[in-house]
Amino acid sequence: MTSYNKFNLDTQIIGIIGHPIKHTYSPLMHNISFELKNLNYIYLPFDVPFNTLKAAINGMVALGIKGFNITLPHKENILQYLKNVSEEASVIGAVNTIVNDNGSLNGYNTDVYGITESLMPYKDELMGSEMTVIGAGGAARSAIYALIRNFRPKNINIVNRTEQKAESLKEYFYSKMHFGNICSYELVPFDLVEVFRNSKLIINATSLGMIPNVDDAITTIPQSFTKGQIVFDFVYNPLQTKLLRIAEIEGATVIDGLKMLVYQGAKSFELWTGEQMPVDHILKALKLYISTN
Repeated sequence: MTSYNKFNLDTQIIGIIGHPIKHTYSPLMHNISFELKNLNYIYLPFDVPFNTLKAAINGMVALGIKGFNITLPHKENILQYLKNVSEEASVIGAVNTIVNDNGSLNGYNTDVYGITESLMPYKDELMGSEMTVIGAGGAARSAIYALIRNFRPKNINIVNRTEQKAESLKEYFYSKMHFGNICSYELVPFDLVEVFRNSKLIINATSLGMIPNVDDAITTIPQSFTKGQIVFDFVYNPLQTKLLRIAEIEGATVIDGLKMLVYQGAKSFELWTGEQMPVDHILKALKLYISTN
């Protein structure tokens, strides 16, 4: 295996750029994977403020860095610097993975893969059902794209703090994917109990409930959830958010955000290396790390 003190001139550099960047688990995930697969790669975090993105991309090309993950606040602005963009990234309007092909930068959105793979065990239950997505940012766009492409929803409810943003997202997907069965709502929990309860799938595509704000939740009304429902929270730290605890008590099947994190990482890993990430091992390693830190 490639040891961290045995890097050489053939070592391929992969990185993640964002601001801030200290919270990311991606270096841990990918460096463990490189070790397990005996690949001569290293994955590094780069803190890149918004106004230095162009310089960072120029540096990536100049230094021959093999690839990057892209996180906030760059997922949308990065598009202007790429030569080729995958279909899903083009529709969503956001990129989270770049492959440097000899100076030609190709962009992808592997969040879609992470969401889809997390939900695939429930595909038969979800097909043609009513679904709710909470949030109106890039993660919500990735979720809505994945649902339309893979699960043919009866309709999608978009819930956001401001209904105007939810309405804009509704119009966006009608224009991009010609999907008209979308309803928009303002986040007023007591008014949304029936909307939540009637949804076979609820996705929290916001950061609400993430450490250190672990007592926050989109809704704390138990009647919002029901047996047989699936509740998917993109937050992965903590592994069980307050939202998931309440939903599980009411009989819902719950999915934490760690699977999405690892599956999207696995797709990026494959794009860079041509190899399959050891997903089961990485899931166990990250669960242990999160629970002990």
